[in-house]
Amino acid sequence: MLKIGHEVVRPGKRSGEATVTIPVPAELEGVPGIPLEQREVDWYAREYPLESINYTERASRDWANELRDQHAEMREIRKEHDKLNRGLIMAARQTADVEPTVEPTGEDISEAIKAKARELGYLEVGITAYDHRYEFQSKRDFTKLPHAICLAYEQDFEPTQTIPSVDAEIVHSSTYRTQGAAGLELGSFINSLGYRAHVIHSSDATGPVIPMFVEAGLGQLGACGYLLTPHAGNRNRLMMVTTDAEVTYDKPIDYGIHAFCQVCQVCVNRCPGRALMRDKIWWRGLEKNKLYFKRCRPVMARYLGCGICMKTCPIQKYGMKNVMEHYADTGQVLGKGTHDLEGYTLEGKGYFGPGELPVFDRGFFDMPHGTIEDHAFEQFKENAKAAGGEVTEEMVDELKAEIGRAMGQKYDAVAMLDASLDVDADYI
Repeated sequence: MLKIGHEVVRPGKRSGEATVTIPVPAELEGVPGIPLEQREVDWYAREYPLESINYTERASRDWANELRDQHAEMREIRKEHDKLNRGLIMAARQTADVEPTVEPTGEDISEAIKAKARELGYLEVGITAYDHRYEFQSKRDFTKLPHAICLAYEQDFEPTQTIPSVDAEIVHSSTYRTQGAAGLELGSFINSLGYRAHVIHSSDATGPVIPMFVEAGLGQLGACGYLLTPHAGNRNRLMMVTTDAEVTYDKPIDYGIHAFCQVCQVCVNRCPGRALMRDKIWWRGLEKNKLYFKRCRPVMARYLGCGICMKTCPIQKYGMKNVMEHYADTGQVLGKGTHDLEGYTLEGKGYFGPGELPVFDRGFFDMPHGTIEDHAFEQFKENAKAAGGEVTEEMVDELKAEIGRAMGQKYDAVAMLDASLDVDADYI
């Protein structure tokens, strides 16, 4: 039995359920939230502001979507989701301009917000300051309200265990829509208490939200790159509502995850693309396990969105309380080395149990990189090189056409949905 360093008490999984106590062994204790250097975070935010991967890697995004759409069932699922999701995104954007319906009382409404969020089905809810340092450059001033209500909605358990599969992709999409609708209800509730509320749909996020979720005490960053929450691990979908309401901020918590993931490593070991780093590095002022994007996206594109790092997380499967209690009792990671946790099937490749990984051919990971114009110029150089350095008029015309297409692209979330659906912006 390991020495327990401290215990974390969290609300029950559902509204009205008893609180849950999570033991954190002393050997796993670290800092609340995540190790970071504030000055470095500030500097990177100022000198190298973040930008959406939908822009910086648009070439591979378009490539991946074309590849996924070759799967007829997945293509129909995506189109249906995009049609339904578009209305939710537009409704969420409109909340930025909605005025409160009554005069505020001036009372702190933190607990009222949390109770309502739980009533609406959110698994986790916490409140912190909206942090502009984690904002995409293209989303600057998208929201002007100072407080961030961080909301995590649980993705259904059973379909998630079938990852990668069509069923898992269906529930993944439907969870985003369900939480989007719930967010609109929460925003209306805050308006009814006399305050403004800007609902930010997850598909229209202003930047990477996990830092604010960690600051609000809802979990810690896992080796898989997801937020690991107490009840569902990484099996959540995240969104925010910003507000000017009278609220009290929550505080970051040390759940022991920062150290536990280095012991566990199941997601790292089971990733078919070998896209997860075993060791932590410092990145933009944070200490974390960095995802290797170039080895992740090709697998996601070819295998139903992948998600194996979600499926194989023991905290997703068994819950943080059970995992930490088992570790405290035995020094072992619950489920590690078992087919129940680690096994998965890849279409056309077969089943892979503990210790088994697929092998791909040399060209499997080849994909375009960067923006559309970046990729166009790289193709231009390759063509010229292949021609012995000769630049033909045809090559120049092709480059001009691609640059023109790039300049005409829109990177707004709704505009990209419209483009992928090949419809006019007012089709709904």
